[in-house]
Amino acid sequence: MAMERVEGGNLIDLSPVQPAIPGTQPAYHYPPYVSSIARSPRMPLVLLPKTLTEKTGPVFGHNLVRKNDNDLTAQHEGDPLGERIFVHGRVFDEDGRPVRSALVEIWQANAAGRYRHKVDGHDAPLDPNFTGAGRVLTDANGYYFFKTIKPGAYPWGNHYNAWRPAHIHFSLFGSGILSRLVTQMYFPGDPLQPLDPIFNSVPDEAARKRLISRLDMDRTEPDYALAFAWDIVLRGRGDTPFEEARR
Repeated sequence: MAMERVEGGNLIDLSPVQPAIPGTQPAYHYPPYVSSIARSPRMPLVLLPKTLTEKTGPVFGHNLVRKNDNDLTAQHEGDPLGERIFVHGRVFDEDGRPVRSALVEIWQANAAGRYRHKVDGHDAPLDPNFTGAGRVLTDANGYYFFKTIKPGAYPWGNHYNAWRPAHIHFSLFGSGILSRLVTQMYFPGDPLQPLDPIFNSVPDEAARKRLISRLDMDRTEPDYALAFAWDIVLRGRGDTPFEEARR
């Protein structure tokens, strides 16, 4: 998936220059993840050259990102239930350069493990003060920051007694809407991770560990909220596993 960043007023193309390292990205067809059986392609993907469409596609408006969109605890009149946390990190390219002005969006379940979405049939309670979605632009150093509630685990019907570990979905856009990457961030020490087919669809153990955030006591606010740090690398040997492989 192509990514771009703005530098000196110019769009710098961050499209992958090499295939992902084998084992570091999830397979499209992974039978333990049951829904992948029906929806995954069986033939090798055809790599298409970049055309003018990809280079001049629609872009998102920076004015659509409001000042407090990255604070998921302040989007309603009351405070949401659950454990307050800070989630922060930086977005890098494969050479360790910060990717600035990238749109980072997150969505997640509430503290009881339920999404505010019509297709979520989990009988856990909804929180009227928590929508579970936020967005922010990376700064000049590629840095992003969210304040939110730690999501709960939830059943998902993939197999008998299947539970998803706590996680936050991340979406990254380059300057154009056509350049998007999607992934998930997990929390350290979660005993459900070894049992989760989605987490384990990444074959390489070191790559799977790159999906797990780290507890950051330096950014933790005493008596208020723990902090978790998670950097995102777009490609290269240290790249973050993404739900959609490079095209």
